Amino acid sequence: MEQDAAKTAIRRAAVVHDRLRPAPAGITILIYHRVGARTPMSVDLPTSLFDEQMAFLAERCRVLSLTDAAEVLEAGEQPSDERPHVVVTFDDGTADFVDEALPVLERHGVPATYYLATEFIDRQQPFPDGGIPMTWSAAKEVVASGLVDIGSHTHTHALLDRIPPTEAAHELDRSIAVIETHLGVTPEHFAYPKALLGTPQNEFEVRTRFRTATIGRTRPNPWEGSDLHRLTRSPIQVSDGMDFFERKVRGGMRLENDVRDLVNRWRYRGATS
Repeated sequence: MEQDAAKTAIRRAAVVHDRLRPAPAGITILIYHRVGARTPMSVDLPTSLFDEQMAFLAERCRVLSLTDAAEVLEAGEQPSDERPHVVVTFDDGTADFVDEALPVLERHGVPATYYLATEFIDRQQPFPDGGIPMTWSAAKEVVASGLVDIGSHTHTHALLDRIPPTEAAHELDRSIAVIETHLGVTPEHFAYPKALLGTPQNEFEVRTRFRTATIGRTRPNPWEGSDLHRLTRSPIQVSDGMDFFERKVRGGMRLENDVRDLVNRWRYRGATS
């Protein structure tokens, strides 16, 4: 109860913060993890809620593929379309994406990028918290949909802020090779595991291999001056419902993210993946 009360207080403070310091205009990139509410995870959304969120994006926003968003940000000019500009992304590679999320994306015509941690799929190794990996045949269905770009999330979900450059290079090259072998596509986009930026040396390894790279931080990517290899993403949780979801779509809830970042850095201080 105390934890829930603390989260509520932080969110209320974040709403006030947004009013006092509105977010700059730009492209908001959303992070999803799981759909179907098969686990008690805070990022495992009920399918009905995910459907409602995708309907909102399709009706009231301009939803871009990450490739198109990169082109817009490279141009450095704010489009005349005043609707929120949004990109939908998913992390990891769990089977619920094919069973639950993809049909919703297809129904609403919403494009997405899916970052795969390839070893889990290769070995059919369960993800933490009961995540069932998709199969490569299912991943081929995802590619065949024409709506989803495949990106890299490293091979083993290694944290690139705490491994040497040689190991990081292997993680990246292995993930690229496995995706090319099984899906016939070369990933252009990369997501840092746990949204943690790598060391300078490992960030260089990422920059030499991918067109874009994403980290955490709930805030939009400004029209001018965005670094395509440090794109920010806003995580969507069950407790966001529609109210806080809409606020995140419009670039809000930054204070909540900043508090969560501090907690996660302590939480993941000894982890390597």
